Parts: sequence; C-alpha cells; structure tokens
Amino acid sequence: MEEEISLNSDDALDYIKNNVNTYDTIELSFNRIYLPGEVLDIEMDGEKEIESLRLMMQLNGELVNDTIQVDLVRIKDDILEIRHIQEEKSTTITVEAQE
Repeated sequence: MEEEISLNSDDALDYIKNNVNTYDTIELSFNRIYLPGEVLDIEMDGEKEIESLRLMMQLNGELVNDTIQVDLVRIKDDILEIRHIQEEKSTTITVEAQE
C-alpha cells in the first residue's frame, strides 16, 4: 500500500516521532542529499516541543554504506521529501516550505 501526504516541517518531525520504528526504512531528501537507510535507533530530547530528534541509520548506498546519525531538527527547514517504508506500507511525505 502506497500513501502520499504533504506536511510542513514540524508536522513531518511529529510523523517521524510517532510512526517510525527501529528497523523501518527511511529515505531522506534534503538540500542536494539523498540518504536511504535502515533506522537503527531514534533519540529524542524535549517532551512538548522537540528540541532534538536524532536518527541513527545504516545507509543502503552502493558507494557509502556507513552508519550515521542525523539530527532532523537541525535540518528540518531543508528537508524536501521523506519516504517511510514499513513492512508492506510505504508513505511518501512531501515537506512544504514554511513562510
């Protein structure tokens, strides 16, 4: 099943916080960077307002397949698209530019 939604950057972070689990696949597109990988861990600081949302990922690239950590709060204004793949469900989030 494939789903497409449009969210602002804050709502996209909330989606990740509430829906992404360890071992899900995430494909992040921000600036000119594309990071496909498996989520190894999710760390969050802040209860009501997210101060930091860090994803530890094992990259799936042919040239680069390292383990990295990305703080999504620091790059939230640069995120263009997020694809979340969980078992047989795929959700593509288009991040709308905030004014």
